[in-house]
Amino acid sequence: MHAWSLALPDPAATAAAGEALGRLAGGPLHLALVGDLGAGKTGFVQGLARGLGVAGPVTSPTFALAEPHAGRLPLLHVDLYRVEPEELPHAGIDEQVWTWPGVVAVEWADRAPGLLRDDHLELQIVDEGTGGRRLRARAAGPHSAALLARWSGEAL
Repeated sequence: MHAWSLALPDPAATAAAGEALGRLAGGPLHLALVGDLGAGKTGFVQGLARGLGVAGPVTSPTFALAEPHAGRLPLLHVDLYRVEPEELPHAGIDEQVWTWPGVVAVEWADRAPGLLRDDHLELQIVDEGTGGRRLRARAAGPHSAALLARWSGEAL
């Protein structure tokens, strides 16, 4: 598994990291976003959406579970915060996730093991206790490893 770590001193840096990934992304791509409440997962997805050319606002689909957005690549933004793992099979999003032709970004992905493709990027955002955050990215497959290598080489 390939891994990379990046300091995120503020929300603008978090969004910029997402935007850089969005510019490089090809589809299909699955992203597992993990982190505490308020860590910056939605801010990262908002930057990702800009990098994908999504027009209009991107907010966390906490109550809808999944929100599609049109862009250079279509984005499916999923938020599992309000879903318990045993409820997921009844939520009806697994087929949408597996057949989505573009980028799938799942917040709280740790609540749904097996929802994403085996080849995906896991993006963990952690509080460093200094007011900043750290992004830890791990690639789980050859497609995501190649993307991670390109992304980590970008000047953010």
